[in-house]
Amino acid sequence: MTETVLVVGAGPTGLALAVCLAMRGVGVRVIDGAQGPSSTSRALGLQPRGAEVLERIGALGELPQRSKAMLTINYLDGQRLRLQLPVGRAAVGLEKQALLVSQAEVEGELRRRFAELGGKVEWSTRLVGCEQTTELVSATVQLADGTTERLDADWLVGCDGAHSVVRKLAGIGFPGRKLVERLLMVDVEADWPYDANGSTTWMSAGSMLSVTAMPDNVWRVFSEPPPGLPEVLSEAEITSRVLEEFSRRSGTSLDTVGSVRWASEFRLHRRLADTYRRGRIFLAGDAAHIQSPSGGQGQNTGLGDAENLGWKLALVANGRADACLLDTYEAERRPLTKRVLAATSSAIDIMLPTTCWGRFLRDHVVMPILRLRVVQRRLWLAASQLTVSYRGGPLAASSTPWSRRPRPGDRVPDLPCRRIDGTETTLHAAIGGSWVVLAKDPTPYVDALGPDLVRGFTPVGTTQPDVLLIRPDGHLAWRGRGGPEMLSTWLNQVLWPA
Repeated sequence: MTETVLVVGAGPTGLALAVCLAMRGVGVRVIDGAQGPSSTSRALGLQPRGAEVLERIGALGELPQRSKAMLTINYLDGQRLRLQLPVGRAAVGLEKQALLVSQAEVEGELRRRFAELGGKVEWSTRLVGCEQTTELVSATVQLADGTTERLDADWLVGCDGAHSVVRKLAGIGFPGRKLVERLLMVDVEADWPYDANGSTTWMSAGSMLSVTAMPDNVWRVFSEPPPGLPEVLSEAEITSRVLEEFSRRSGTSLDTVGSVRWASEFRLHRRLADTYRRGRIFLAGDAAHIQSPSGGQGQNTGLGDAENLGWKLALVANGRADACLLDTYEAERRPLTKRVLAATSSAIDIMLPTTCWGRFLRDHVVMPILRLRVVQRRLWLAASQLTVSYRGGPLAASSTPWSRRPRPGDRVPDLPCRRIDGTETTLHAAIGGSWVVLAKDPTPYVDALGPDLVRGFTPVGTTQPDVLLIRPDGHLAWRGRGGPEMLSTWLNQVLWPA
């Protein structure tokens, strides 16, 4: 039997992609080499854009109620507070907040939603080989008992992390550079006098040391160890090294430290795949890009990848669009990721300089600038990913006058609107994986485009004369004052280019 899509990796990106496909009736199979769901979590932050993606695909659940919404980053030099960034506070005019929530909980909500749609993750199933033709991908997987099985699919998507087997089998390069040679991390229960709604970072030694508050009085400590440590450390050795360094540099007693939840080590890299697609094989999430955890962008960028690829792959799989639509996935997402990688790696270089000149620039130039509220707002907007735009991309109509906002390619705010039957809702809640026409009278446009493709809504509290066509991922595709025929012609050219 040939599956429509085989997804390798059951992290946030793979699960979100599977949900995007399943909710549109596309057959999808998810495999993962792990024995079961992870109870630990490297990612802690869910930026507003990531929460928005989960809301659109019905997987946000009770995460806002189980998370912390007011987040602050504190930068200390010794015991002196040098800078405070209220990065989780919603900026004026924006409706979303960042959430401090475990990646494990995000994955749990995605698995719940996937199961609701009839899907399940096949654990202990490892990809060991694949070949592709112009018609399909043949994957060889190894099961828990050591036997192998062949799986055929129309498309294969690698969401299997930084060491992606899919990427290696596809022969896709993954160039980049190392940001931090080695980083030790430990999660411990403790009663410490630091901000319980954010993180605290020490800058004085030119190496990373930070502590982040987690639910249930648990703290996550990152420490960049001194050179000369053995290459392999046990969890007990990692814990000891991290806590000793933390106590030495922060002056905090370890008397209140209780149980250790998790200890690990890793290296920080900035890497970007040469391409996101090779034939019928795609990459998404950490398989396509990895960056510094600064700003909490990794998980959120992966969720954006999943949604962008998901609605396009579903249209093609369901015979509603030509396969060349899939080329727009890389065209839209890769330039965005390049900007994210540049920003996150620059943050590491600026805030943790290794030279006296670098520390002088940080303390006397960068710090005063970062204390400006207008700068903090811009930083929050960038980290939130609510300003992500595909302007000038292959799916953004270029005929709209520049003065009208939002412009094609921009994210559309969560506007109040009314269904055709008169009931009120909000735009993001209404999208539900479909195209949306927002117009004073959307019925003729829905009739022209087809009710199985688009939904129609009327904006509430505005006299905006333009008709808006909004993509399934909440970005504006087209706006104008033409009739249904004009919009239908444009959309057909996008989905079925000559």
